[in-house]
Amino acid sequence: FPQEGVVCYPGGAGLLEEALRLGADCVGAIPHYEWTREDGIKELEQVFELAQKHGRMVDVHCDETDDESSRFLEHVAALTVKYSMQGRVVAGHTTAMHSYNNAYAFKLIRQLARSGISIVTNPLDNSVLQGRFDTYPKRRGLTRVKELLEAGVNVAIGHDSVVDPWYPLGRGQILQAAFVLFHMCQMSGRSEQQAIIDMVTKGGSVAMALDEYGIEVGKQADMLIMDVEDEFDLLRLLPLPRWVVKAGRVIAETRPAQTYVNMQSSVTNGLAEKQTTYRAIDFRCREEK
Repeated sequence: FPQEGVVCYPGGAGLLEEALRLGADCVGAIPHYEWTREDGIKELEQVFELAQKHGRMVDVHCDETDDESSRFLEHVAALTVKYSMQGRVVAGHTTAMHSYNNAYAFKLIRQLARSGISIVTNPLDNSVLQGRFDTYPKRRGLTRVKELLEAGVNVAIGHDSVVDPWYPLGRGQILQAAFVLFHMCQMSGRSEQQAIIDMVTKGGSVAMALDEYGIEVGKQADMLIMDVEDEFDLLRLLPLPRWVVKAGRVIAETRPAQTYVNMQSSVTNGLAEKQTTYRAIDFRCREEK
């Protein structure tokens, strides 16, 4: 990943190719970091040429800015079609889309749907970093998740940072990112909640071009097992995985915490006094007398 750009970084293109020669399975880009728009487009062209030459996927940090004039995503879509890389290109962040005028935004979204690009939104970082130049009202800063989904674009949720200057509170918990997206994108309807779960499961697998995704006989047993009743409680309770399974082997386990709630109350009816204690375990209550 060329964090400081490619064209403006001395020897940047050569370093990228060397990384691919050494075995990197994906080539990155960050065109909005280049000094000029023209250099940003040049970077994208170089990256796609390298990807085609070495048979690798492309993952672009794209238009991660509040600047409505940052429009590199349209070039990513065009190059994806030009190099016949549908299903093998990811664009992350794309927060400038939040600030595009609607006429341009919906034209772009149609192009994205035709190109087969996956969009990865990173709600934790995006909500903290975007809109910092605003006074009030402040922009939310996330890409147009609802509109992308409605157009048939594959959207996934990323965590992005864990503990660093961009997002110091991250803990590698993807449901934490999904929880923030629920609020920032106002996706509170039941079908929208399911769409959020799909973004951290199916959406992520499509973005990463994983052929063996799904819980079926014969597929690799990589999974997180959660102690909840349904998908809604995944977002409501943000549970840690009860078990983490990799290739059929349990590699991590979380033992459930027990919570006790004691409410002492005396009830006197002239004949007897009763004390009632309510004990709550795993959010379920029962009465003990």
